[in-house]
Amino acid sequence: MSTMSQFSAEDEAELQDLLRRLLRSVQERISGAPSVECAEEILLHLEETDKNFHNYEFVKYLRQYVESTLGAVIDEETEFCARGDGHAIGSGQDTLVHAVTKRTRESGQYKTMMQTLKSTMMVVVESLINKFEEDQLRKDEMHRRSQREQAGSHYTDNCSDSDSSFNQSYAFIKHEQLQIIAEKLDPSRPKEVRWEALQSLCCAPPSDVLSCESWSSLRRNLSAALADPDPNLSGKVLRFFAKTFSSSPLNVTREIYTSLAKSLESDFLLQRWSFPSGSAMLDVNEQDMTRLLKQMRLMNDFQKEVTSFWIRHPEKYMEEIIDSTLSLLSLNVEPSAGTPGSEKPLQPVHLIALLDIKATWFKKWMHGYYSRTVVLGLLEKKYRSLIVAALQQCIYYFESRDGVVDEASALTHAMEYQQIDGTRRMRYTAKELEYVHFVHSLCVLGRLLMYTNGRKLFPVRVSKAKDPVTLTDLIGILIRTLYQHPKAPSSRASHADSLSPTSLVMEVLRTLCDRTECAIECLYQTSVIEALLSPLVALLRGDQMKLNSPETTLTHIADILARIATKERGLSLFLYDRSLASAEGERISAAHVIVQFTQRLLADELGVLSETDTPPCVSGAFIFVCRQMYNTCEGLEELRPYGLHTCIARAWRKTSSLSERVPTPVPGAAPALSSQGLQKLLAWEETLLDNLLNFAATPKGLLLLQQTGAITECVTYMFTRFTKKLQVSRCEKFGYGMMVTQVAATAPGAVALHSSGFVQAIVVELWSALECGREDSRMLHPKSTPMDPIDRSCQKSFLALVNLLSSSHAVWELLGGQLLPNKAEYPLREMPTSISDLMDRLIIINSDAKIHSLFNYEQSHTFGLRLLSVICCTLDSLLFLESQYSVSDMLLQSQKDNISDPSAGNGDFIIDGLSVERNHILVRIGVVGGPSERSLPPRGLQKGADPYPWPMFSSYPLPKCYILDVPKASRSKQDSEISTFLAGTARGTQTDSWMESCRKHYRRAVSTKPSAISGDVLADLLEHAVTHLANNPPDCFFPHVEYKAADSSVRTHQLSPVEQLGIQVSVRYGKHLKLLKPDAEQDLSLLMKHCKEFLSQQQAEITSQLYSLQGAFPGHDWFASTVFLLVSGDGERALALLLRLSHLLVSAFLWLPRLHRSVHLPAEMAQSGIHPVYSCTAHYVDMLLKAEVPLVSSAFRMSGFTPSQICQQWLGQCFWNYLDWPEICLYICTCVIMGPDYQVYMCIALLKHLQTDILQHTQTQDLQVFLKEEPVRGFRVSDYLQYMEDLEHRYRARVLSDMRKITQKIT
Repeated sequence: MSTMSQFSAEDEAELQDLLRRLLRSVQERISGAPSVECAEEILLHLEETDKNFHNYEFVKYLRQYVESTLGAVIDEETEFCARGDGHAIGSGQDTLVHAVTKRTRESGQYKTMMQTLKSTMMVVVESLINKFEEDQLRKDEMHRRSQREQAGSHYTDNCSDSDSSFNQSYAFIKHEQLQIIAEKLDPSRPKEVRWEALQSLCCAPPSDVLSCESWSSLRRNLSAALADPDPNLSGKVLRFFAKTFSSSPLNVTREIYTSLAKSLESDFLLQRWSFPSGSAMLDVNEQDMTRLLKQMRLMNDFQKEVTSFWIRHPEKYMEEIIDSTLSLLSLNVEPSAGTPGSEKPLQPVHLIALLDIKATWFKKWMHGYYSRTVVLGLLEKKYRSLIVAALQQCIYYFESRDGVVDEASALTHAMEYQQIDGTRRMRYTAKELEYVHFVHSLCVLGRLLMYTNGRKLFPVRVSKAKDPVTLTDLIGILIRTLYQHPKAPSSRASHADSLSPTSLVMEVLRTLCDRTECAIECLYQTSVIEALLSPLVALLRGDQMKLNSPETTLTHIADILARIATKERGLSLFLYDRSLASAEGERISAAHVIVQFTQRLLADELGVLSETDTPPCVSGAFIFVCRQMYNTCEGLEELRPYGLHTCIARAWRKTSSLSERVPTPVPGAAPALSSQGLQKLLAWEETLLDNLLNFAATPKGLLLLQQTGAITECVTYMFTRFTKKLQVSRCEKFGYGMMVTQVAATAPGAVALHSSGFVQAIVVELWSALECGREDSRMLHPKSTPMDPIDRSCQKSFLALVNLLSSSHAVWELLGGQLLPNKAEYPLREMPTSISDLMDRLIIINSDAKIHSLFNYEQSHTFGLRLLSVICCTLDSLLFLESQYSVSDMLLQSQKDNISDPSAGNGDFIIDGLSVERNHILVRIGVVGGPSERSLPPRGLQKGADPYPWPMFSSYPLPKCYILDVPKASRSKQDSEISTFLAGTARGTQTDSWMESCRKHYRRAVSTKPSAISGDVLADLLEHAVTHLANNPPDCFFPHVEYKAADSSVRTHQLSPVEQLGIQVSVRYGKHLKLLKPDAEQDLSLLMKHCKEFLSQQQAEITSQLYSLQGAFPGHDWFASTVFLLVSGDGERALALLLRLSHLLVSAFLWLPRLHRSVHLPAEMAQSGIHPVYSCTAHYVDMLLKAEVPLVSSAFRMSGFTPSQICQQWLGQCFWNYLDWPEICLYICTCVIMGPDYQVYMCIALLKHLQTDILQHTQTQDLQVFLKEEPVRGFRVSDYLQYMEDLEHRYRARVLSDMRKITQKIT
């Protein structure tokens, strides 16, 4: 090898040979590159991608050269840096290498080496290029004649000149040669000379062509050749452009593209081709038209591809491409003086529409913000005429529909054969071109409406229009176009069907519906809603509506209405905007028009549809619209007066009876109903069931569903879809989880879930995950031991069971009267199928047989104990399980068995996961109290010498550490504004304004000094207020019932085990609060017997299969216990207070046993087993929560849990275990004094207070467990009373009026 300063001729020859061999080795990879730039990238990153890189002789040569040149320099710098004599460097090998590399590259030897190497390689490359050019020219000379003969065949293609040229090879070309080519392309030269020049040009790299000095003249000559009538010449130019597009960067292709656009623009200005008129047709076989279409197709192909890479280049390149395109398409777009169809020039937009009928190019340009901004800016500043023309075309098509209605189907199907080649249609009529233009224009306008700045281009002034066309005007035109389009063909869907006016308009409207901002500006307008509902109003009035296909049109209207109703803003517009004129002439909302129309459809009272073959599809579509309204609380309130649930149920029973009466097929006899007809009948039956089921989305809707008598069939249908993991509907984001929870909150719903097989499916799925593992996976290695108490594989089943058993009603129905098997042996293959089986196998494990039947005893029993803990948070469920299964005795015995030395009697408890969990449950069920009244032991261990400092126990009473000391309630009545107010009022002498004055004093006292109104003050206040309200007839809601039962007669009555346990729990709580005397249990027992006797006199005789309706109220009377504690254990005073309170409306919602099987309720509601606290209070909690605390409402929806579930539990046990005693007292007083609707506001305030925690636990997917197990910490009624008053001002008229309707028949 020569010295560093120079290379010998032999070195250059060797380098040339080595370089050629390297290129041959990577030839396959380079030839597959889509462009020259990509080939360069492959070579630059060859070391990273080619494992043989260091074995190439060329690479070895260069490495040896570098080592011989810089080896000494590198050694010196390494020694220098290692000594630290140079600049300070950090420690580490990487830092040293970096420093040596940096100093070496800064050395003079390195710079000299690079200069020498660069100059030598330039010589080598130039030599290679020269040899390649010589070979190429020789090859061209040999085949010149054959290429001329085959020139025609090169022109033929399938309607596009943008064939891939990725595998084309290019020769390097000198600027002097390009100058010669430019001169040869001059239009004055012979065609043969120009042809040869084009041949040479096609072999040159486009980047060299555009960078040469003669590009301007070359560009001018290429444009002239492009417009040349000789197809061979223009085709060759077009092929050069196509190759450039496929293999060059944007800085090159934008020059070619703009040249092509300007050439076409000049062609249209000079030639002025005529638009066909009369019987004349556009023939694409004509030479000029073929040339134009090929050029337009090449442009269109590039338009659709350029979006994938123009963001990587300067914005000015993109601006030039967009500007030249819009300039071409806006050419001569101003309407001529004549009407469309008369003599007028053919426009570029007609041809681009013929090639890209749905404006795919525009869709892609508008997709990205980068290009959309430029497009909209140019449309606003320079090319607004393009929008005007598109809008004018849509208006023209709508106004001329009467004349071409019969031809629309033929036009749409004709467009299926729009390809331009020898085997397809080649002639297009004027109507077809106009229709193609309409489709293209509609697609462009539809895309503009999707974006804010696109909508800002409106209003648009068009010719022959008095006023500018606004957004709503355009939507109105589209809707009316939808009405006038004829019925779509019933044949299979094709490309042509997507080009029909109906499909195009629906595509635009659906897109707008799905985008909130678009819908607000374009659709949520009174005029648009009126246009959509005008056919419905006309049909309701009995007018004849001009609909070419009523069934299809109405189905499409329903589709759009359903999409609007799905959004909050659209739903509000439907429900509350009363700007529509009804059939009777009064102003009503859209919701009322829709539900009236749906009722008439279900009753077959609309004559216009009597001749259609499949009216169920129309009825189903409009029921679906109503469903988007009645599956919300606010929507149900508006639609409830129409009794739509009854109409749907009636239609379902009729359809069901028809399907059941289909006779069994007999061989040889004609079937009474075809298989297709039977399938349609069954599909319609499922549709009706599906829509009935969606009434269960709200508490009041679930009551209406129960009244139809179809709840079991609906739940069974839901179960079939749930097992298939099907979506609730196309408008629902979540599955059936929330609906299952809603249904499980009621007694009839729980029974329906059990009879449908849903409960069994949950239990089997849980057992499979907990005990069996996945059956469809091979066990390659043992599963790891779960670190969490509940394994992730069982978490879903756990939450499903929590949702199912959250309500005491579900526990009563699923476990009532169900004794545990307690078998002597459990086969390993035996799987539980019911909740009682689950209790037996996972929770109440009281024998060795049960332990040995579990493969994963500790994990499975922990799961059962966790589930028991959540169930026992509902006090009625706890008392029921305790009375039926003696749960606490089982837990205590298990703890006793877990002592290290039970025989000695003083052994230590073995601390493990199960004993810690049992200890937690025993404390939870043994102590009642709010967040500051009891202390629950944690479920985990802590670090340190004593990992579990909490004392365990195996018998009652509990250790004192779990019962927090509560200060004795103050009985002072001196320093209280309330006491002063009551002292000045003699009982029974209150005036009409007394109650208002009482509320005023109460609000001020609670807001300023809530601690001053505790103890006997609240009891006196409550007694005075109830007495005043009971003596005022307008405030009495229930009729007066005389009750004179004596203590002696009542004492002999028996209380249920649940009631007896409830009394014990209440007395323990009262003593803990220092409110009761030691003998208070007898007084409370007597009070309970009086209440039971009093309420039994107002209970109706009901025959029901529900466990909870077999006799008296199955739970404990927590409200009576609360009143007993409030009056400090005075039984007579408590009874008198309850008897007077029973006249008031508030008693129906505070005192749950008050309306159990009550004669005051409608018979069907009393038989339903659904309490007004659920169907009314919880319903309005759901509705107000969505409006007041939307994040919490959404969190509940995502978690599959419902606010109604937790509120029903809170209210059913008067917030025991969730609030401290003073707050419970204030809750009772607030509802009595301020009004029963404050029960709703109290729940909203609580959920608002918990918002942060609710959102957090929604993320951790344990919201229902948190709400049930954790008390409400930090909540004070005084802090939220003002907020509750604000809710009263906004919602009392609606909430309180509905509460007063509980005794009316359900509609």
